[in-house]
Amino acid sequence: MRVSCFPKFRLGRILGMMQIVLGVLVIIVSVSSLFRFYSAGFFMHNEDICKQFYGVKDVYEGFDVMSLTARVNEVLDKMLSLQEKLESTVQGLEKTKDLAIKNVSMLEYKRFIEEEVIQPLYSAHISLRQIRLPTVENGTTNEDPFINTFVTEEIRKYITPKENRVGKKNIYGSEKIYNSIGHGCVSVKKELQVYMDYDIGSFCKDDWNVAQSLMIKGCDPLPRRRCLTRASKLYQKPYPINESLWRIPDGRNVRWSNYACRNFECLSSKNPKRGYSKCTDCFEMEKEKLKWVTNTSFPTDILIKDALSVKPGEIRIGLDFGIGTGTFAARMREHNVTIVTTALNIGAPFNEMIALRGLIPLYVTLNQRLPFFDNTMDLIHTTGFMDGWIDLQLMDFILFDWDRILRPGGLLWVDRFFCNRKDLDDYMYMFLQFRYKKHRWAISPKSKDEVFLSALLEKPPRSL
Repeated sequence: MRVSCFPKFRLGRILGMMQIVLGVLVIIVSVSSLFRFYSAGFFMHNEDICKQFYGVKDVYEGFDVMSLTARVNEVLDKMLSLQEKLESTVQGLEKTKDLAIKNVSMLEYKRFIEEEVIQPLYSAHISLRQIRLPTVENGTTNEDPFINTFVTEEIRKYITPKENRVGKKNIYGSEKIYNSIGHGCVSVKKELQVYMDYDIGSFCKDDWNVAQSLMIKGCDPLPRRRCLTRASKLYQKPYPINESLWRIPDGRNVRWSNYACRNFECLSSKNPKRGYSKCTDCFEMEKEKLKWVTNTSFPTDILIKDALSVKPGEIRIGLDFGIGTGTFAARMREHNVTIVTTALNIGAPFNEMIALRGLIPLYVTLNQRLPFFDNTMDLIHTTGFMDGWIDLQLMDFILFDWDRILRPGGLLWVDRFFCNRKDLDDYMYMFLQFRYKKHRWAISPKSKDEVFLSALLEKPPRSL
C-alpha cells in the first residue's frame, strides 16, 4: 500500500519558509540597528553621545584594573595550588587499600590540615580581604593610588591616605595626608615588600644598602618604616667642632657590615680593595686640605676665595651636589657660608663621614626633585658626579631644578665637569641655555679623547 508523502513535503516546506522569513527579519533588524548606530554617531565619534552611552567609563577611569587583576590571579593561583595538593593527597589515599598499614596518627593528620589546608586558605582569604575596590563619589572613582599593587600590610597602611581626626582641614588646608612613594617602587615590588617586612617597634635589619638600592632603582622616596634603626655597638662621642672638620672620625661610630672595608684606614687610595672608585682621595685629609685653597697649573681649577670675590658678602647658603666627604662645605664654613652636601654611600661611608665632621649630609639621588623652595640658594656647586655619562634629557631636568632653587644673582659653580670631546658642544649648550652671566669659563684637556669644563655662572634676574 502506497503512503502519501504530501504531509512530510508540506511540513518541510513550511519549516523552510519559516527559516527564510526569520533570516530576512534578522537581516532587516541588523541593517536597521546599524543605521540607528550610524545616525546616533557611533561611527562618527561623537563624544557627547559616547559619554551618554558609556557613562560607566568615567566612573572607572582612574581604577587600577591591572593591579586588581594581578591580585585576583594571585588568589586563584593559591586556590589552584591548594586544590592540587588535596587531589594529590586523595589519590594517594585511594592507592592505599588498607589505611591501617600506613598507621597515620592524629597528630600527622592535624599537621596536614593546619599547614596544607588551613594556612593556604587563610592566606587566600586575607589576600581577598586586602583588595580594595574604588568608591564612587559624584560619578567618579575615588581609589587609593597603588593600594592593590602591594601585598605587605605595612606598605598598604603607609600609602593609605590618613584622614584628619577632627574631620576638618589641617594646617596644610587638606582633609587627608598622602604618604608618597616613588613610582619605581612598582617595578621593584618584591624587593620593597621584603624591605617592609618587619616587626613594628623592634630593631630594623641592617639593610640600609637595600634601601639605597631601591632608591637608585626609582623607589624614591622610600616608605617610612616603624622599626628602630641600628647604630654601631661601639658608638663614641663625636669630636668637638674645632677638631672634627679636618680630622678622620672615630671608626667605631660607623656600621661597617655592608662595606668592603672595616675602618677608615682601609679606605686609602692606595688600597685596591677599598670597595669604591669615585673620589678615591676623599678619606685622606692631607690631600683634602689642599682642595680649593692652593693654586694649581690647571686652568679649570677655581679657588674658593676667587669665587666668593665675585659676590662679596652675598654668598651665605648653598648646595654642593656631587660625591665627596664634605671638604667643600668645610672650607666654605671657614668663610661663614653654610653648605648642604649631597651624598650616597657608594662603596664607602660618605654620609657618615660628612656628619661626623660636623657638616650637613643630604641623602638624595638624581631621581628626585630637590627639597628646597624656589629662589633660595646663593650658590650651587657640582663636581665629580654629574659627568659625561649622564643622559642629556635627564641632565636638562636636573639643571632646570637647580635653576629653580638658585636665587637671582646666585652662582652656579661647575667644577671640572668632564666629558668626551665630541660631546662637548651638547653639554655646553646644556649650561648656556639659561643665559647666565659668565664670570669664569675654562676648558682643558683631560686625556686624548676627554676634556674638563669649569664655569662660574651668575643667574640673571627674571622679574615679570
